Amino acid sequence: MAGIYIHIPFCKQACHYCDFHFSTNLRLKSEMLAAIQQELSIQKDYLEQSEISSIYLGGGTPSLLGIEEIAALLKHIQHTFICGKTLEITLEANPDDIYLEKLLALREIGVNRLSIGIQTFHNNLLQYLNRAHDATKAIESLEATIEAGFENFSLDLIYAIPGQSEEMLRKDLSAALQFRPTHISAYCLTIEQKTVFGHWLETGKIKAVDEEIAAKHFHLLVNTLTDSHYKHYEVSNFSLPHYHAQHNTNYWKRGSYLGVGPGAHSYNGTSRQYNIANNTHYIQSVQAGVVPSTIEILRPQDHINEYIMTSLRTEWGCDIALLKNNYQYDLRAKHLPYLEQLINRQLAYIKGNILVLTTEGKLLADKIAVDLFVA
Repeated sequence: MAGIYIHIPFCKQACHYCDFHFSTNLRLKSEMLAAIQQELSIQKDYLEQSEISSIYLGGGTPSLLGIEEIAALLKHIQHTFICGKTLEITLEANPDDIYLEKLLALREIGVNRLSIGIQTFHNNLLQYLNRAHDATKAIESLEATIEAGFENFSLDLIYAIPGQSEEMLRKDLSAALQFRPTHISAYCLTIEQKTVFGHWLETGKIKAVDEEIAAKHFHLLVNTLTDSHYKHYEVSNFSLPHYHAQHNTNYWKRGSYLGVGPGAHSYNGTSRQYNIANNTHYIQSVQAGVVPSTIEILRPQDHINEYIMTSLRTEWGCDIALLKNNYQYDLRAKHLPYLEQLINRQLAYIKGNILVLTTEGKLLADKIAVDLFVA
């Protein structure tokens, strides 16, 4: 099984926290969509005839596209690749772009999963994040999603926002749960350098949220959602039974995927490919028949480190036997005192040959993974 990711590099406006590749100038939209289709054709053998189990339209803001534009992309993928019968097709959508008629049309062309960027239901925080919607529109978009018959939809929420109290997060979770989404992705706000928040942090206009406050938000999030029968299957992701995101799970389990569009990444089991994050250069290069990308051939230690990093973020954990059998890396022998320390501090446990982080450990998942890396 494999996945296809399409990066739509356009947005109405720039959120203050976002460092993904996008442009607010839509002048090149038609040329970009044509180039994306052309790249799909050029890359048709990248996945070596693997069956496609998921298509994910992300960005940017793919919900900016019209129905005919989305339909043309999906049709081209399904004519170019071998697609499974239970294909998961996800569209990232902002509340201000979706309404009942559009949602019905999306279902008609095959979109069967939405990932809706709510972030928060508090207007003051939405304005602070520079989101294009308000709380009323967020609620209306979710009501329309249910009315349109989408059985599988995910909400994005952000926590540890400067000025966000625990009570505000509790109200956000309560509002989200009223709609009983099948999936919730909740991200701790990180302040990246090349963003408005990054500039504000550098100039002293804002302060990053204290780690202790962020940890309290995380525990509130986990406790509230697990009490509501959501499975905490990845550090930032929760789902009702059988509704984990197939596409993202393929990433975490290190399955193959093709990323198409400027700034998109691909992985085929032996190498990673990174497309140029420049709209004009991307279009010009693809029009000339060349995908403008950098290819990194992965070394054995890269495979080991990537597996440790991704597996520890999930409920499935890190298979110590797999590391030993596939990569001749004995995690126990290399790090026994450290593993014992993690277990004694109740940050992790080992069940059989599987190393799994506890909820407290997941707060430190990236650091723990780095500590276990091969140098």
